[in-house]
Amino acid sequence: MRKLFAALLVNAAVLASPAFTSTAFAADDPAIAVAMVEKGVAYLQKNGKDALIREVNNKNPEFVTSATYLTVRALDGTQLAHPTNPKLVGKNMVVLPDADGKLFRQEIIDTAKAKGKGWVDYRYNNPTTKEIEKKSTYFVKSGDVILEAGIYKGK
Repeated sequence: MRKLFAALLVNAAVLASPAFTSTAFAADDPAIAVAMVEKGVAYLQKNGKDALIREVNNKNPEFVTSATYLTVRALDGTQLAHPTNPKLVGKNMVVLPDADGKLFRQEIIDTAKAKGKGWVDYRYNNPTTKEIEKKSTYFVKSGDVILEAGIYKGK
């Protein structure tokens, strides 16, 4: 409970900060991604996987903010929940690379299985700017799923 409270405080502080931009998914603060994933893990532990998947897919504001959003992936790579692109749900896109040919989804899965959590950097289309930008995704393996939240870092 303390971790959840601390994560919520970090998220609230970042969102209240004058440096925070209101442009959707534009924040370049790793603490935002970590707080979102920790919030998802706490919800998962309390309410179960199915409830978390439902809430993320229903765009619950707990899991979609102006800075980032939570996604849920099965260990085989199948997207189970995605609040901003529902067309991805049920699809396994592990073999699709980023703009530079990096198989970042596979790297997330491999690292999650080996270490339980981590960061992966890649280049991806920012839905706000419509440009390819640097992105970092923080992830945590919890049971048989991986919870992810990313931040865009500009060009």
